[in-house]
Amino acid sequence: MVQTKKILLVDDDSDLLELLSIRLTAAGFETIVATSAEAALNCLDIIRPHLVISDMQMSGMDGMALFEHIHQTIPTLPVIILTAYGTIPDAVAAVQRGIFGYLTKPYDPKTLLDQIDQALRLTCNNGNNETSEISQVAWRKNIITQNAEMQDILTKVERVAEGNASVLLLGESGVGKELFARAIHQASKRCCQPFVTINCAAIPEQLLESELFGHVKGAFTGAIRDHKGLFQLAESGTLFLDEIGDMPLLLQVKLLHALQERVIRPVGSMQTIPIDVRVISATHRDLKAEIVAGNFREDLYYRLYVVGLTIPSLAQRREDIPLLANHFLRTFAEKYEKEINGFSPEAINLLLSASWPGNVRQLMNVIEQSVALSANPLISYQLIYDAMHKEETQLVSFEEARKQFERDYLVRLLKITAGNVTQAARLAKRNRTEFYKLLQRHQLDFTLYKQQEKNKGLTPIS
Repeated sequence: MVQTKKILLVDDDSDLLELLSIRLTAAGFETIVATSAEAALNCLDIIRPHLVISDMQMSGMDGMALFEHIHQTIPTLPVIILTAYGTIPDAVAAVQRGIFGYLTKPYDPKTLLDQIDQALRLTCNNGNNETSEISQVAWRKNIITQNAEMQDILTKVERVAEGNASVLLLGESGVGKELFARAIHQASKRCCQPFVTINCAAIPEQLLESELFGHVKGAFTGAIRDHKGLFQLAESGTLFLDEIGDMPLLLQVKLLHALQERVIRPVGSMQTIPIDVRVISATHRDLKAEIVAGNFREDLYYRLYVVGLTIPSLAQRREDIPLLANHFLRTFAEKYEKEINGFSPEAINLLLSASWPGNVRQLMNVIEQSVALSANPLISYQLIYDAMHKEETQLVSFEEARKQFERDYLVRLLKITAGNVTQAARLAKRNRTEFYKLLQRHQLDFTLYKQQEKNKGLTPIS
C-alpha cells in the first residue's frame, strides 16, 4: 500500500492556507496546517511531514528563519517558499542556501505540484513506482517507530545507503544498532551480497585478528588449514563491527590500514588481498572520551565516522513503547501458540512509565517472559512487573558484573568526596592519572558531584 505523503503548510493568512490545503488534499496529499512559523516548529516536534511549504512574509518568524531552523535540525526535510515579493536574485539566493523551491504568488498550481513531485521523488525516492515503494518498506520493515527523531534517522539511513561511506552507529546497549546496520545494507546496492557481523567485545584478543583477516595454514598452533576471515566472507557486501570501542589498540592499527588501503593480509601470510567491503561499526561507548584516555585511535575514529547516527534510547521515544510491545506480543503469542489479545491498562501504564535501562532488548525479553507465563488473553500488570523485576536481578556475565561494580564503586567515591578527584584517588589507592582514566572509561563527570554537594550545602570530607 502506497503511503500518503504529509505536507506541512505554513501561512498567517488563514484563507490562503485553507485554499492551498484544499488543492493539495484534492491532489492526494495529507496536509497539516500552521498559522505561524512558531506553530510549525511545534508541529515538527510531534509529527514529521515529508515536505514543508511556507509563506515568506509572516508576523513573528518569517519563512526564511523557519527554513534556517529546519535546515539546522532536520536537514533532510525539503522546504518550498511561497512569496508575493520575490525577485530572481531572491530566488537564486534562496536556492543557494538550500531551499528546494521558491515560487511567487499568485503561483501556478501545476508548477507547484511539479515542484512537490520533484521534492518527494528526491527525498522519498518513490515517484510513482510501486516496486520502489515495496522496496522502501522492505528495508525498514523491522524498525517499528512513530517517533519523529527516529523518522529523521531513517531518512538519513536511506540517503547514506546510496553510497559506500563508513557509518558509525552510536547509542546505548539494546537500542537496535544492528537492526539499523542491516537496514543500511538492505537499502543499498549491496543488498544481495553478504551481511557479516562480529561482536568485537565477544572474541578473545588473540583470535580477533584471525576472525577478521583470516589466517594461512601453519600460522600458529592449531592452524591446520587456510581460514578465510570475515572481510573475505563479506566481499562485495557489508561488514558490521559491533562494539568497536572494545577492539584492542594493536588490532585498531591493522583495521585502519585495511580501511585506508582496501587490502587485508591474513595472519601468517606475506600476500595482501584486495577487498571491496562496506564497513558499518557500532558502540555504546563515548569514543571521544576513549581517545582522550588513550584507548582508541583518533585516526581510526575519523575513518569510521564518515557518517554518524545516534539511535535514541527507548526512554527518549516512549511513544514507541505500545507499538513495540504489541509487535513483540504478536510475535511471541505465535511462537508459544497462545491466544493473547493485548495488555491490561495497568500493564500498559507500567510499560510506559518504566525506565528501560536495557532499551528495546529488555522490553522484548519482558514481553516474551510475560507471554510464556500468561494463562489469560490479556497480559496482566503482575506478569509485566515480575518479568521486569527478573530483568533487574538476573545474573549477568562476569565482565558485565565487574564493570558495574567498578562504576558503582567510583560513584560512591565521588559522592563521599563531593567530586574531589585527588581525595577519591587517595581512597582508592590509585594515582590521579589512572583515576581520571577510570572516570573517562565509565563516562563519569566528577564536576556534577561537586555541584550536587554544593546544592545540598554539604562539606566534602578532607
